[in-house]
Amino acid sequence: MACPFFMPIRQSHDIAWIHPSRLPLGCGWEGHCTAPGYEGTVPDAQQLQDGCNLGYATCSRLPQQRAWDAVRFAVSGEQESRISLSYVCEKNHLPCEHGRLEYVVDSDQWIGKHNDARIQKMVECFVASWLQKTRPPSDRQIAITHEQS
Repeated sequence: MACPFFMPIRQSHDIAWIHPSRLPLGCGWEGHCTAPGYEGTVPDAQQLQDGCNLGYATCSRLPQQRAWDAVRFAVSGEQESRISLSYVCEKNHLPCEHGRLEYVVDSDQWIGKHNDARIQKMVECFVASWLQKTRPPSDRQIAITHEQS
């Protein structure tokens, strides 16, 4: 459940993550805040560990009025080079939006994208992490290259 105002940019290899594979985006990520009034603020390592990568954080930057508190992702299906993903946006620990997104590995393309750029970037990071764990290096190069954009 990543913070819905976190914009992940690159995998974090400099922070000592406890159980990084259990993190909502599949590993620890560095990035910046997109909360109103804090756009572009780069969180420190402690904030990344305690909030940005986890969601349901008690971060002082979170606006009182927000559509979501956290976002979850899961691979819901895999057929040849297509990966189906489910996402759930939560508010007060309850689902308030959900849907499916589909990624084509061979062409590095999404069949439909989420209309919120933050959620789309998070699902791209989730897929990159997932591919690193489940695919041989030749199959995952596309997602890793895509992650750095």
